[in-house]
Amino acid sequence: MEAAPSESRPEDAPRRDESAGGNGPGSDTNRGNGGGAPAGESGAGHSQHGDRGQPGGDNYGGGEQGGGYWKQRRRDKRKRGRHGGQPWQPGPGGGGGGGGQHFQPKPPQPPPPNFAPTFGDLPDPAGFNDLAALDRRADEIATGGSPIFIDELYALNHADLTALARANGVHFDGVPTRLQMLEGVFKMAAEQKRELRDRGWLDLTDRGYGFIVHKSVNYRLYPENTYVPESLVHRYGLKRGHEIEVRVQAPHGDERCPSAVRIESVMGAAPEQIASLTPFEELIPYYPLKRILLEAPEVQKDVSMRAVDILTPIGFGQRGLIVAPPRTGKTVLLQNIANSVSENFPEAKLILLLIDERPEEVTDFKRHTKGEVVSSTFDESPESHVHAAEMVGEKARRLVEQGEHVVILLDSITRLARAYNALTGNQGKTMSGGLESNALQKPKRFFGAARNIEGAGSLTIIGTALIDTGSRMDEIIFEEFKGTGNSELHLDRGLVERRIFPAINIDRSGTRKEELIYHPDELQRIHGLRRAMQGLGPIESMEMLITRLKKTNSNAEFLLALGKQ
Repeated sequence: MEAAPSESRPEDAPRRDESAGGNGPGSDTNRGNGGGAPAGESGAGHSQHGDRGQPGGDNYGGGEQGGGYWKQRRRDKRKRGRHGGQPWQPGPGGGGGGGGQHFQPKPPQPPPPNFAPTFGDLPDPAGFNDLAALDRRADEIATGGSPIFIDELYALNHADLTALARANGVHFDGVPTRLQMLEGVFKMAAEQKRELRDRGWLDLTDRGYGFIVHKSVNYRLYPENTYVPESLVHRYGLKRGHEIEVRVQAPHGDERCPSAVRIESVMGAAPEQIASLTPFEELIPYYPLKRILLEAPEVQKDVSMRAVDILTPIGFGQRGLIVAPPRTGKTVLLQNIANSVSENFPEAKLILLLIDERPEEVTDFKRHTKGEVVSSTFDESPESHVHAAEMVGEKARRLVEQGEHVVILLDSITRLARAYNALTGNQGKTMSGGLESNALQKPKRFFGAARNIEGAGSLTIIGTALIDTGSRMDEIIFEEFKGTGNSELHLDRGLVERRIFPAINIDRSGTRKEELIYHPDELQRIHGLRRAMQGLGPIESMEMLITRLKKTNSNAEFLLALGKQ
């Protein structure tokens, strides 16, 4: 313990009450016996901090009748501040008033989790600045042999990739990993001057460069993904979500990934043609005008799609919500919608986006639907959920810019919002249920991208919103999103308990501006049907509708029969 400085200043002189109350905790007397017993032993009649109800004497708690301990502590704290000394370090024991345990500082908190992907050693960007030299390098690196497509390597399973690598003369010791096999193929291509090509979707970073990701692995970003330099991105004005085909240079030295040296095509056309497309943000949105008929011959026995066509019609550019309590049939309903869209509109680009779902449900969707299935299961990180959704959203925007009709079926928008909330951190005001106030900005941007474009394509998003889960956060997410859609289909728990499927609540389901996609005669008859069922409860009205639908072969026949009654 360091002693107090020998130099005296006027402000260092002890006050009268300090000198009267005995020696301070830093004096030799107090470090010795303090109030009777030696340090480390129990003084008779004295507690660890002295008897607060008796005059203190030499004890640390002394000086005044009752409560002197705390006043003495405050005086000592002020005194140490004036002297610039070190905090008081008492002995290990509690003899008299000098003992006690020193307060320990709070241990440092661990840093927040880092969700940033690891890219490995990237190529030097300076080697890609000279575009003319880059074109010459693209011609020099591939002089013979058939090209090897990296995206086809990604789609192979472990056994097929091993067989392909060994067939091309790549030798391994033991059982190689996928990364080792890919590195072996890249090295072989460089030695034999085989042409390497990659086809996929561009994922840009904040630094300007990007990587090519593939739909066969749900657009995940891996260290060995093809690197696209910033110079090529700026040369053609590439955006995130563009489908590109590139000529690739094999990695050399400590590089972990191949590099793009020439852009062969963008969105299936010459790279120079992309500059003539109107950006998605400048396209003019309007209400859905073209109907997406879900009634299909393949699903005639299942009247669920016919019921959806009557109660909540869907058009190209719809922004719809399927509001569903747990276990009410939303998964089967989404599968039926996907099959109807692929059956009736094969030219539309159908994407099923499954966020935070069970792995077995992902397999079921892949086996029973014809669209592209992009998934991030519940055992993956929130960053994986967000990355998959953002890549699908950007890909859809690029397709709409080219005049395509894109349909995204999202399950679920609630879990996507939860993933964004987990990555937001404490950056804003925390609302009820633990939801950050600014956590829903990006999910709303994703959902709000659905629109019909005048004179061009459309983006349709049908997402499920979970309710009655027992989570306050889920209820708030639904309340935030229910005013943003232009179509809502509510599933009812009471109908499920009666084993009535589809469990659609007729009174709460509907589509805004439905007159724009209904035929006028059809609209008139459906309004008459709703008026006839208005006095019934949700169970009786749905039972009556299903019974009548099963007696007819099509909705046209059903509506014509209504006019005769």
